[in-house]
Amino acid sequence: MDNLTKRDQPDRSKINMHEDYEVKHWTKALGVTKKELQKAVDKVGNSAAAVRKELGLLGVSHS
Repeated sequence: MDNLTKRDQPDRSKINMHEDYEVKHWTKALGVTKKELQKAVDKVGNSAAAVRKELGLLGVSHS
């Protein structure tokens, strides 16, 4: 039987760049543009933790 309780629960440990609503969520949550988010995902994969770390490192290196 399907677990109906999980139907509206997105996996927030992964970033899905193919879903507009997820891209909108992550760009707002991380304070980055879609292009910056895509660059980070391309570099480190779709793990939200890895992307956060990458964006943090990017922010430090550009300061």
